[in-house]
Amino acid sequence: MNRCAALIPAAGVGARFGANLPKQYMPILDKPVLRHTADKLLACERLDTVLIIVSANDAYIDTVYPPNRLPEKLHILRCGGETRAHTVYQGICAAKQQGLLNDDDWLLVHDAARCCLPNAALTRLLDTAVNHSVGGLLAIPVSDTLKRDNGADCVADTVSRARLWQAQTPQMFRTAMLHQALAAANLETITDESSAIEALGLSPLLVLGDVRNIKLTQAQDAVLAELFLRLPF
Repeated sequence: MNRCAALIPAAGVGARFGANLPKQYMPILDKPVLRHTADKLLACERLDTVLIIVSANDAYIDTVYPPNRLPEKLHILRCGGETRAHTVYQGICAAKQQGLLNDDDWLLVHDAARCCLPNAALTRLLDTAVNHSVGGLLAIPVSDTLKRDNGADCVADTVSRARLWQAQTPQMFRTAMLHQALAAANLETITDESSAIEALGLSPLLVLGDVRNIKLTQAQDAVLAELFLRLPF
């Protein structure tokens, strides 16, 4: 039987969010964003392990998840790096060393700031990507008209949106494959796990995501997140 694990990179500082603490620790509906995100994954019975990767000097995680009261399948690893890709790679390395991940486990990497992941989208990814030779990611077809700027905040041209998708998370791959892909990549340029897999010459599966699965990037995103979190899904 395929084991499935989830990894949440949570070592970022969220500079664009403009808050006085990292965005994953900002409260929404009286609970930190990270807690909303992790709780959705912990509630999924098909996930055997949930890993949260924070920086070595993280000053907030123990207030969210006190070390002596961790949920049974949750593990906190303090080995985060300077970028998201470094954090994921170092988290995988540490988890493998500690026996928390095996090479043939399916690993779902999910943004700490995507706290509104619908259960149906997570289930769809698990049902679909597990049968694909590479793995896959949640994504939604681009619907807005896209413009390219000319370097001076003016329109240079309109970009065709045909066959364009907006990547979301989770992104789901075998642990060994993702570990290999990240080890071979320039981690300074990798913005998601799929791009590292693509650099190996492989084609991950696009699995229909959900517009509610937003990533908190700007402060106004918290307003939408609060609305979505009030809804049952």
